[in-house]
Amino acid sequence: MDCGFRLDLLVEGSLIPELKAVERFERIHETQLHTWLRLTGLHLGLLINFNVHRLTGGIKRVIRNFPS
Repeated sequence: MDCGFRLDLLVEGSLIPELKAVERFERIHETQLHTWLRLTGLHLGLLINFNVHRLTGGIKRVIRNFPS
C-alpha cells in the first residue's frame, strides 16, 4: 500500500488475521482491523488472541459489509 502502512500478514489475498496476546479484546483491536479492511478494500478479517486457555475461544470474525 502506498499510504505508509504495512500489513503483518495477508492470507490468500483475501483475509487479514490480526494477532494479539491480550487479556481480552478491546474496541481498539476491532477498530484497527476495520481500518486495515477499509484501506485494503478487503471484507474479511480475524482477530486472534493467543492469551486464552483454548484458542477457539480467542477468535473473532470481523466482516466489513459496507464501503467507507
